[in-house]
Amino acid sequence: GSSITIGESGDTITIGTTGDTVNLAGSAYAAASNTPYFSVRQTGSVTVTDNTDTKVAWNSELVDSDSAFASDKFTVPSGKAGKYFLYTMGLGSGSANSYLNVYYLNLFKNGSRIAMSENDLRGNAGRKITSCVHTIQDLSAGDYIEVYVKVDINAGTAYFNGDDFQAMFGGFK
Repeated sequence: GSSITIGESGDTITIGTTGDTVNLAGSAYAAASNTPYFSVRQTGSVTVTDNTDTKVAWNSELVDSDSAFASDKFTVPSGKAGKYFLYTMGLGSGSANSYLNVYYLNLFKNGSRIAMSENDLRGNAGRKITSCVHTIQDLSAGDYIEVYVKVDINAGTAYFNGDDFQAMFGGFK
């Protein structure tokens, strides 16, 4: 290790490898990476069972830096434990106007809910609604993240919709 002191405004330091650090006004900053990262989507409408937690099947992978997304879930790779920003969005609907009562969008970690959105329309039932869920979680190697939806309707058919980029799931370290 060598030490470099730069005292002029506008100087730039390029850090070449992980593990290098920069000391800025007495605070050390290490080079970091936001991998792994992934993003997937659902490209169509999927029929779901009324008022039942249903695991979302993602049918289009947009990016997966560490090949950590498989079987409709993200699994933290070995050596990649840390804090992760996770997100999902999706549209829940009934098959006609005034059929949709309640729509839940959930993030699950290792089989248990860690974040959710609830849209309760029972006082004025609707047809469709989009929800988003975001969270930061401490994840260990082997932890897995899945998305579940529950669509409660009063008649007709319940759907989880992904047309026109309405349903996505992703995250990064």
